[in-house]
Amino acid sequence: MSEHTAEITNNNERKLRKSDLLRCFLIWETTSESCLSYERLMSLGFCHAMAPIINRLYKTKEERAAALKRHLVFFNTENNWGAFIPGIVSSMEEERANGAPISDEMINGVKIGLMGPLAGIGDTVTQGLLKTVLLAIFVDMTLKGNIVAPLIYAVVFGIYIAAMGYFTFFTGYRLGQNVLSKITDRSIMRKITNSLSILGLVVAGAMMVNNVAITTPLVIAFGQTSVVIQELLDSILPGMLSVIFVLGCFGMMKKNISVFKIMIILFAIAVVAAFFGIL
Repeated sequence: MSEHTAEITNNNERKLRKSDLLRCFLIWETTSESCLSYERLMSLGFCHAMAPIINRLYKTKEERAAALKRHLVFFNTENNWGAFIPGIVSSMEEERANGAPISDEMINGVKIGLMGPLAGIGDTVTQGLLKTVLLAIFVDMTLKGNIVAPLIYAVVFGIYIAAMGYFTFFTGYRLGQNVLSKITDRSIMRKITNSLSILGLVVAGAMMVNNVAITTPLVIAFGQTSVVIQELLDSILPGMLSVIFVLGCFGMMKKNISVFKIMIILFAIAVVAAFFGIL
């Protein structure tokens, strides 16, 4: 049997091997943050990590291409605790390959819904707590003349990264197996998909508010009365200009306008708006 052919049991079930999962985990752990882009952040790394899973589960070129394409959407998380996500998605791909009613929207909904919370946990625990404590200990040891302290730090932190990533990845896979195999009702799947979509939209909205801040200094005077346009817009919808900006970019991307052209358009709008005192 070819390495890239799905393993078929007597009842035609396609099953992932432990080696497939290990390859997925190792690719994710070592390369997920080595191919970041401003457009999609970690999506290429996620897609790369899913390649062993997709090659095992899907037999035709068309199936594999479609599976890879659905993992090229925007994605970003902390890759240590976030290893839970490729783990559970591997389980979802396995169920889908065996006929479960799991749509692209549900898979992407799970990714979007989990990436924010896990990034918050991972950044807090790994970067904010553990790394800070370890550095405080081993930097002090180094300053006191212990020449092996940096090496010990690298080993201890590396063991934590590998162990925690392994644990979260396979926990995600086992959780997906236990939960998804029990879901057969399409109405339940639809409710799950809708819930995850709502969660994803909430996360996207929060990112929009926190990362895109567009205001206008424009003031319109009517005799003795003046109207501050920004205050008027905020009374209608706080952050309205930011929302319009993001939706405009999204609309241009939906029309297959390249990111470079979008940047040129936004630059031109910014120059003109600044010249006339609109933004």
